[in-house]
This record gives sequence, structure tokens and C-alpha cells, in this order.
Amino acid sequence: MVELILGETDEVVRAVPNVLIVRHRLGFVMANAGIDRSNVPASHAGSHAGEAQRERALLLPRDPDRSAAELRRRLAERFGVPVGVIISDSFGRAWRRGVVNVALGSAGLPALIDRRGERDRNDRVLEMTEVGFADAIAAAAAIVMGEAAEGTPVVLARGLEWHAPDRNASELLRPKSEDLFR
Repeated sequence: MVELILGETDEVVRAVPNVLIVRHRLGFVMANAGIDRSNVPASHAGSHAGEAQRERALLLPRDPDRSAAELRRRLAERFGVPVGVIISDSFGRAWRRGVVNVALGSAGLPALIDRRGERDRNDRVLEMTEVGFADAIAAAAAIVMGEAAEGTPVVLARGLEWHAPDRNASELLRPKSEDLFR
């Protein structure tokens, strides 16, 4: 497991027993490089006679935004309607207990909606507000999908509206230069 984690890691941020907090090769700062053995069959039989069974683990997609774009293309081709696609996974948060789903990849919707410059209901100018739209959708979908044996891999969310350009989930990542915690 440690070898897999380090292979997906650009930087080890912190290490404690059984957990490595790392900056994943995609830029996510997360526990164990997002590598998971939950909901993955425990082992894989070798393909050759006498070959030992191997443990299995699930890694993050190589390019989640590209995967979302390809899935979006295929869905539009099959059903004849454009859809937004989010690829998500459960994610721990600093200073909070529990996991919530976040968008790892997206296509066909704004992952991040920049509301800076707009006015609030008291006519104050918003100076910092960027909405993690794809993360909010992913978190809501996780309630339906579940985190354990529920087995619901896809959620269809209807009635969502937005007035912002499409932006991929990679834009949700805070650049290292803006990391105020290290």
C-alpha cells in the first residue's frame, strides 16, 4: 500500500501511523493519495497456473477531467442530449471529521463559479466568493450513492441551473503558491 501511495505522490505533507497526507500527482492534498480498498474485491487470481493471488486497490483516474469529457461525449452520443458529468470520490477535509464527495473531474458544467464582484443582498461587493459548484453536486450525490455497500455508482441530478462558463474540476485545486497552511 505504501508503495502504491508513494507512486501516486508528488510530496509527502505529513505521516502518522496508517496515514500519509500527500500532495497527489494531480494536485489534491489528501490521505493515502486517494488509494482505496473499499468496495474493491479483496484479491485477484493470477492469470497463470500457480500464480499467487494479489491484493487489489483502487487508484484515482489518470486524468479525471478527460475521463469526464469522454463519458459526457458517449452519453450525449447514446441518448442525444448534452449532460454535465462529475467524477467524484469521498474526501476528508482539514479540521473536519467525516468525508464528503468532491469532484475529481468534470465536463459540461462549471466546476467553479466565480462570484467575486457581484453584490450581496446588502449591496456589499463579494470579494472572495468562488462557489465549488461541482463539489456541491458531488456531495449531494453521495447521499444517494452511499459510502459502503449501497452499490449506487451513478446519480442523475435534474433541475440544476447555472449561468457560468464550463470549467473543469482541475480548476478547483488551490495552487501550491496559495497554500496558506504549510
